[in-house]
Amino acid sequence: MTTMPAKIIHLSIERDWRDVYEFAGKPENMPLWASGLATGLEPHGADWIAHGALGRVKVSFVPANEFGVIDHTVTIESGLRVYNALRIVPNGDGCEVMFTLLRLPGMTDAQFSADAAHVEKDLAMLKALMER
Repeated sequence: MTTMPAKIIHLSIERDWRDVYEFAGKPENMPLWASGLATGLEPHGADWIAHGALGRVKVSFVPANEFGVIDHTVTIESGLRVYNALRIVPNGDGCEVMFTLLRLPGMTDAQFSADAAHVEKDLAMLKALMER
């Protein structure tokens, strides 16, 4: 068994973690800050559907919880499932938002760096929205 290389991308937000979790954890709000879902998410049973550069994707979220966990699995049309670990953690009067980016098999250094930059941009947008 092998593990994939991973990078934890995080930033601080000057807002109570519960507010950030409530906003960021709603799938209908994700297109406001998660640019990969800019076309929006449509409810589909217990999951959500998005249309974008990868075609139709299914997004499955963990249930709402008291721990700030917004983990979700993205399944693209080819059947590839990508697990995304997203956490909102209390930090004083604010919080830390942490995303674990996994380097998928076959991904080049440039692709992994571009993916990380994309996540950083999305978290910066979330920060901007939450600190208004």
